[in-house]
Amino acid sequence: MFVNMDADHSRFKKIIRGRVKSDLKGYITRGNLVTRLHQGGGRKQRVSIPLPSIELPRFAYGQPGENGSGTEEVGQGKGNVGDELKVAPGEGDKPGQGGKPSDKESEKVLEDAITLEELAELLGEELELPRIEDKGNKASLHKQRKSYSGIASQGPDSLKHFKRTYRTALKRSLASGIYDPLKPPVVIPIREDQRYRSFHVQEQPVSQAAIIYMMDVSGSMGEEQKELVRLSGFWLDTWLTSQYKDLERRFIIHDATAKVVDEKVFYRTKESGGTLISSAYRKAVEVIDKEFPADEWNIYLFHFSDGDNWSGNDTEECLHLLESVLLPAANLFGYGQTESRYGSGQFYGELNRRFGSEEKVIIRNMTHRDDIIDTLKAFLGTGR
Repeated sequence: MFVNMDADHSRFKKIIRGRVKSDLKGYITRGNLVTRLHQGGGRKQRVSIPLPSIELPRFAYGQPGENGSGTEEVGQGKGNVGDELKVAPGEGDKPGQGGKPSDKESEKVLEDAITLEELAELLGEELELPRIEDKGNKASLHKQRKSYSGIASQGPDSLKHFKRTYRTALKRSLASGIYDPLKPPVVIPIREDQRYRSFHVQEQPVSQAAIIYMMDVSGSMGEEQKELVRLSGFWLDTWLTSQYKDLERRFIIHDATAKVVDEKVFYRTKESGGTLISSAYRKAVEVIDKEFPADEWNIYLFHFSDGDNWSGNDTEECLHLLESVLLPAANLFGYGQTESRYGSGQFYGELNRRFGSEEKVIIRNMTHRDDIIDTLKAFLGTGR
């Protein structure tokens, strides 16, 4: 019997994709995908999906009526369909013999089930996200591409060009007088007649993007607020990685001062000081000036805070930095304000009053995990 393993695997992948898509909003808000990343790079990095209700088929061995009985046998003992399996006393403690029964449902995780590229595609379908528009002038890196448009006199047999070889041999025969037009044509190429396809390296512009994450880590930002930021950042990354060949990330934390840190420090740091939001915006300006020229990079700015700023003067400086420097350089500025019992939240209102009608500025409140989905749709739904 012939078994088409590729077709079976393809059908199984479709089942997994359907299950993931049906529960994608749950994955977004629960965050269990974020902790299941496998090593890898870019779009091909894989994510393990917990699918407790999918069982892989297994063969059951044994024939009815063995040992002279007319009953069905289960494993090595006799029994009827539906009989409960029992473990002999003491056997549950031996390796490979099972264990004590439990009332907890076991979670079966299907490893390497889906790539980030596939996950981004599902995210786009679920949230109805538009593809990001090509900005045209924001592409400076060049990717090399081989174009087999040339002809060479040397090369491997796999690249031999028959027509050009025959033409060269015919020209040689005509020039040397070997060719007789009154006789049936006989053209035999020699080694010097052989021609091969050759490639030229061409450079193509590649769109590149940079995400600058900024987060308030002052004492008023608790663990739940940071978890909202962590989950949002993962899904923002997932989508933008699918849209750009080259994506850079920078992480800025701030209280009264700001500094650039790595991703682990970004999500784990907690300070006890006050907040000067302008320190983060000034640091973002420095990063852009040094690393990401605005005419070459698609720049995305995402800032997360509880909206508690030290003074109105600092808030005014933030608005000035946005208006004069950051917004002209960026494709998008997204501000997500988490709710904190210690924060005043006044920054949200000031941003909304100044930039509420600005296409590049998206402002959202993030009170609960359920707000993550609306925030993602608002941040990414513009197609910028």
